[in-house]
Amino acid sequence: MNSAINVEKIKSEFPIFSRLIRGDQPLIYLDSAATSQKPLVVLDAERNFYTKHNAAAHRGAHQLAEEATELFEGARSKVARFLNAKSENEIIFTKSATESINLLAYSLGNARPGSKFHIEKGDRIVVSEMEHHANLIPWQELAARTGAELKWLGVTDEGRLALSNLEEIIDKRTKVVALTHQSNVLGTINDFNGALSQVKNRIKEVGALFLVDACQSVPHLKVDVQALGADFLTFSGHKAVGPTGVGVLWGRNELLDELPPFLTGGSMIENVTMESATYLPAPKRFEAGVPNMAQAVGLGAAVDYLEKISLDEIHQHELSLTKRAIEGLKQIPGLSIIGPEDLVDRGAVVSFAVAGVHPHDLGQALDQYGIAVRTGHHCAWPLMRRYKVVATTRASFYLYNSESDVDALIEGVARARKYFVER
Repeated sequence: MNSAINVEKIKSEFPIFSRLIRGDQPLIYLDSAATSQKPLVVLDAERNFYTKHNAAAHRGAHQLAEEATELFEGARSKVARFLNAKSENEIIFTKSATESINLLAYSLGNARPGSKFHIEKGDRIVVSEMEHHANLIPWQELAARTGAELKWLGVTDEGRLALSNLEEIIDKRTKVVALTHQSNVLGTINDFNGALSQVKNRIKEVGALFLVDACQSVPHLKVDVQALGADFLTFSGHKAVGPTGVGVLWGRNELLDELPPFLTGGSMIENVTMESATYLPAPKRFEAGVPNMAQAVGLGAAVDYLEKISLDEIHQHELSLTKRAIEGLKQIPGLSIIGPEDLVDRGAVVSFAVAGVHPHDLGQALDQYGIAVRTGHHCAWPLMRRYKVVATTRASFYLYNSESDVDALIEGVARARKYFVER
């Protein structure tokens, strides 16, 4: 599995990799599932907005306001192209994917009786046991506010969705199904176009709304929202070599125009009297207040950057690294992989536990070697309980990682284990 990615060239485009850490060691960054590093073109795009075009988008008739609006809406068009949306009007900018999911949950909760979006007692909301807290807690809260029932699909020992009781869980009372596209812990890709088409078919059969949390997939592989078969999808800019403070909610335009707004205020109104207000169509009805303009512009630069390199090439490069990591880590005594060990429908996230070594201790030991990994529950406590662990160590790879980074991880884990277990 040869990679066409030129890692050294890519790394040179990310300023952070020029620094040394922990005793003048090069940075080996294996925590991109938490947040990615940023290339210079993204940093320049943000800075350029503030130094040359800073004004409130969609407000004012002066030149700066026109330029700010053009750049902001240009970023929306870039994201629409990136996801293969039918229209840029299907792209809503939020401050994060977490806000995007809350936006949808609160909008559904605000829907009035008689609306097809209204959630009430007796209805059902379905998630899975592998969800990040951001795609679990908003639905728990919506269920608590409305009296709806929250149910979930389980996870197999191998780290795949358990579908034996699919028709029982997603029944005719189900109004919303919210599933991750790729687990941030297991690396599992829930392929709704292929092996899991029965999930998508069942959702369509019962007429439920379908949200896909694509935070871990959109930055790493080509996602086509028209082919995916979902009604809504979200991802965050900071995991896709973009800025913090900007997220995306994609939704089918015919649904967005009927949903009640989440936040209200300026810029999302059509007409206002002292007694009432009417709201603009999407996306403006969901973007109250001055938006995160520079961050959106930075995200536009980020998707340009990823497309120039090619998402297909990035995914193949990451699969090569993941294969090398799994094969190497499995040779370490007492180490167990949490998640699929094959590369079928799998992303570049490898979580593992080492007998006799707490993940936090292992993470700190790796940090002394200049290796940055994530340790803890990864905002997925129910999944930790499913596998009867309190925490794991997680290495996640991206386009700027190399085979030597993977080898350093394997050597570092083996070295740390020897210190903690065999001393």
